[in-house]
Amino acid sequence: MPIARMLVELRIPTARSLKDRRQVVRSLKDRLRHGFNLSVAELDETVLWQSATIGIVAISCSRDYLRAEMEIVEQAVTRMATELGAEIEDCWWEFVEPDASDNITDKLS
Repeated sequence: MPIARMLVELRIPTARSLKDRRQVVRSLKDRLRHGFNLSVAELDETVLWQSATIGIVAISCSRDYLRAEMEIVEQAVTRMATELGAEIEDCWWEFVEPDASDNITDKLS
């Protein structure tokens, strides 16, 4: 079953404090969750006020569906980031397919 993951590196030049940074990141994560059927998480530690890394994951039975969804999500992330006063420094996505020999039930027991 294909899985698509996207990494988005943000620059937030308007952030003057950790609170400003958190507001932008939280708003972007919430908008993505509500607008798409995705899992979204902040991936980096809160070291710099003006940067953040967001991870986005989607799963489907269809690679074609995921490809189209990731293209739409990438456009939406760019638009949303701009609206929030952030800039996309880097954004990339890829398919991740679990190895057929990996059995989730074996790992759970």
